Amino acid sequence: MKQRELGRTGIMVSELCLGTMTFGQQNTEAEGHAQLDMALAHGINFIDTAEFYSIPPRAETQGSTETIIGSWLKARGNRDKIILASKAVGRGTQPWFRPGGEETRLTPRQIRYALEGSLRRLNTDYLDLYQLHWPDRKIGLFGEGGTTFTSLADADEVPIEETLGVLGDLVTEGKIRHVGVSNETAWGVSEYLACSRTGAPRIASIQNAYNLINRTFEIGLAEMALRERVSLLAYSPLAQGYLTGKYLNGARPAGARTTLFDRGQRYQKPGVDVAIEAYLALAREEGVDPVQLAVAFVTSRPFVTSNIIGATSTQQLATILGSVEVTITPELESKINAIHQVHSNPAP
Repeated sequence: MKQRELGRTGIMVSELCLGTMTFGQQNTEAEGHAQLDMALAHGINFIDTAEFYSIPPRAETQGSTETIIGSWLKARGNRDKIILASKAVGRGTQPWFRPGGEETRLTPRQIRYALEGSLRRLNTDYLDLYQLHWPDRKIGLFGEGGTTFTSLADADEVPIEETLGVLGDLVTEGKIRHVGVSNETAWGVSEYLACSRTGAPRIASIQNAYNLINRTFEIGLAEMALRERVSLLAYSPLAQGYLTGKYLNGARPAGARTTLFDRGQRYQKPGVDVAIEAYLALAREEGVDPVQLAVAFVTSRPFVTSNIIGATSTQQLATILGSVEVTITPELESKINAIHQVHSNPAP
């Protein structure tokens, strides 16, 4: 397992990161521990979680993923071997995240509250990376609101300077080492970087979706990531499982996430199935597992520092881990890009 530097921090993280959002609903504590053990045994040193998890978000399971990771860290006694990342929820109205059902915002008070909860559940006194799960600003998110920003109406967002200020205080206090953003835009990244020039902590990373049917990160943000050394932590390399082909033509396999929770709308748009079929055909032509092809493509991008993988079984995880043995040759990349030219970003 290769390692790459996280931003400009000097911290080296594995090229694959274990995503954990299934722990607590689709996966039991024992299953979560088994995945964590397997990931560590294969050279993964980077674990990503969030106060938002497990998924789908529910009051009765909020924080369950962090609790499972925390029990694993306590049982294994290996906190010093792990680069641990979590996230604070952005602006939202789900009432169970904050006392009294308060709207979630990226204010200093709420960020402190969120972090203390995560540290307690994770059985640790610090995080290596603390991320803002999504912006306080009103923008299209997670594919449901489109990708075009059209208005500044009701622009009552918490100033980025204010959010970064408390994160800087938490770095000084030793509760977090570095900060990052998630589901951000090029404008947002540029503003965070501008604020860091006045003494606030510099963002080390951005965690956005990136996969064969959503390469929108390449438009603007990829150059930003490379030139400014803001690491992309790419999530959803399998497009929430759609790139396996298991949901083609409306199929709903028993036990699969979209079957259980009906949360795959981001990947149920016109043109998605035909694009997936093209990538599956390419995998067959090349004699490569389509899961490993999709994951290896993401890992191979020069602007990706770590590729956040996820699974609901150790068998699935073993297949994904095998992607590190797949090489995206120039010839294979040309074939992938030829499909992309015809089926460009059907699921942004």
